[in-house]
Amino acid sequence: MAVQLENDLFIRACFYRKTERTPVWLMRQAGRYLPEYQKTRAKAGSFMDLAKNPDFATEVTLQPIDRFDLDAAILFSDILTIPDAMGLELSFENGEGPHFAKPLKSEHEVKQLRVANMEQLHYVFDAVSSIAKALTANGKQQVPLIGFSGSPWTLACYMIEGSGSRDFSTAKKMLYERPDLLQTILDINIKSVSEYLRLQIDAGAQAVMIFDTWGGLLTTEDYSKYSLEPMARIIRDIRSNSQYDAVPIILFTKGGGIWLSDISKSGADVLGIDWTMKLSSAREVINQSTSKSIAIQGNLDPSILLSNPVEIEERVQQCFEDLSSARSEENNSLDGHIFNLGHGISQLTPPENVAALVSKVRQCSADLRMVTA
Repeated sequence: MAVQLENDLFIRACFYRKTERTPVWLMRQAGRYLPEYQKTRAKAGSFMDLAKNPDFATEVTLQPIDRFDLDAAILFSDILTIPDAMGLELSFENGEGPHFAKPLKSEHEVKQLRVANMEQLHYVFDAVSSIAKALTANGKQQVPLIGFSGSPWTLACYMIEGSGSRDFSTAKKMLYERPDLLQTILDINIKSVSEYLRLQIDAGAQAVMIFDTWGGLLTTEDYSKYSLEPMARIIRDIRSNSQYDAVPIILFTKGGGIWLSDISKSGADVLGIDWTMKLSSAREVINQSTSKSIAIQGNLDPSILLSNPVEIEERVQQCFEDLSSARSEENNSLDGHIFNLGHGISQLTPPENVAALVSKVRQCSADLRMVTA
């Protein structure tokens, strides 16, 4: 049964419907820059204990909604839960990021890999249900809830490397020397991500997002084969069941602007844009590449939030003025846009700068719509 939303701006924008202002949410909006998050994290004891406890996950998911009144909530979790459920044993070292105790270093280890056990991910689905319930009052949900997963290629990078890396040279070495092994990993990841996202929707997510954090490391040919096509397969798999038609799918490749024409044919409803590409240029590329109305999401540089409210407001204004200059024959050029950062918010961001950003997005996007109406 469809959920009634008190604020449906985000969903309308995802499907390129008219909105009175631009919805805004931020990647990593629940996190270390918030003092309330730090308190909850201390109570939990560790990042994994925080992520695997539905009550704690609900608490931190709602913190930025309560503080900034954003237009969408995103599940608090991690992109690496899937390989953890495959038995690779995920942990987070202080100051060092994610680490797998059992990375895929040999052919034997790859051959032993199996699709993630969804029972071991039940804490994620429980958190989705808990968050949706917490957002609901008087029969209406305050804002939509976004579920997510890492892309098959991004997951494979960590699974092969065993930890974070600047260039994931071990993963790329496998791509060049043993593409058959990499394809085996990707095929398993495709099946895992498809089921994982479907179950998040079943649990109460109103939209899902695929984070392709490391697709930008690849050559054009390799991106198409090892990153974009696996994501397109996931989208086709989800879309094969009409019960998910009302759930928008967001695809974001960091550093993927050069491939936007190809990405626009993936089947995604929304394409994330990072700060290396102007929104007006993105809109024009998409319009020239496909007849489908595809929304865009982005694209402020997260580092701008380390500056000051005056600079932030100026950059937001520039963002909207640029997008409003894009040609649109049928719609207001500002429609079909979700304001976001070009990547995740920095842990060093002052919360008051986020408040200034959100306020300016609302004011500027509403005012420009009146001018262009």
